[in-house]
Amino acid sequence: MTIVVFGSINMDLVARTPRLPAPGETVSGHTFFTAPGGKGANQAVACARLGAPTRMVGRVGDDVLGAELRAGLRAAGVDERDVLTTPGPSGVALIAVDDAGRNTIIVTPGANGAIGRSDVTRLEATLSGTRALLLQLEIPLDAVIAAASAARRAGVPVILDPAPARELPDELYCLADIITPNESEAATLLGFELSDEAARVAAARAMHARTGGAVALKLGEHGALLFDGDQFLRLPALPVRAVDTVAAGDAFNAGLAVALVEGQPLATAMRWAVAAGAIAVTRPGAQAAMPSRGEVLCGL
Repeated sequence: MTIVVFGSINMDLVARTPRLPAPGETVSGHTFFTAPGGKGANQAVACARLGAPTRMVGRVGDDVLGAELRAGLRAAGVDERDVLTTPGPSGVALIAVDDAGRNTIIVTPGANGAIGRSDVTRLEATLSGTRALLLQLEIPLDAVIAAASAARRAGVPVILDPAPARELPDELYCLADIITPNESEAATLLGFELSDEAARVAAARAMHARTGGAVALKLGEHGALLFDGDQFLRLPALPVRAVDTVAAGDAFNAGLAVALVEGQPLATAMRWAVAAGAIAVTRPGAQAAMPSRGEVLCGL
């Protein structure tokens, strides 16, 4: 496999509404749909659509949602032989999206919360010949650390999406070859807001000091910022009309990973990432919004 993704597999329950509710407020939505999601599965589907042989390692429940989630991975061309079916419910995300494309998300882990040592063992068996491991934080942190450690021993680069943001141990930072927080996640991890360009540069430097690797800051409508320890690369956002920002970060990570495993320099890979993320926000849903290879190449 060129790319292995170790992470969450969820079913998204999405309500579209004119605006997001304030605490304690009820608002009326105008659209509801379900769609396969989960940060791990989103990134796997996005990598496959961009043309990279991709394997998913994770868990689904033994409910009807689990069967549907597996089918969605297969339909996208993802190898899901290492997705284990666990007794109980699959992971679910409750998502509200307003007419400006902004969202709030509540994740119930379900089978994702059962991921542990045995899953890391399955992962280790996939690493021979793998050129990148993609990790996120919607599964137990101990499993993420163990997976990153296994990848380091196997000489496989780790691309870490620190989302949902939480306090992370130094051990995990040091195992990330590339870390890809968005502004909110970077603020949570570092303890200060990325309110202007100077703060974004400071955040990239601070994150690099923790990882020793490259830092790719996802800045939404402000584009992206790369710092590799020696130099900065600033990329503007592509001019698109945002419909739904769910999974834009997952598309970004996939674009970055696929370009890198194909031998593109990091600066070019960042352009792939920005294009993939921009295309994803132009349509609703998570996996359904992941762009094709041709779309990303046209956006470069």
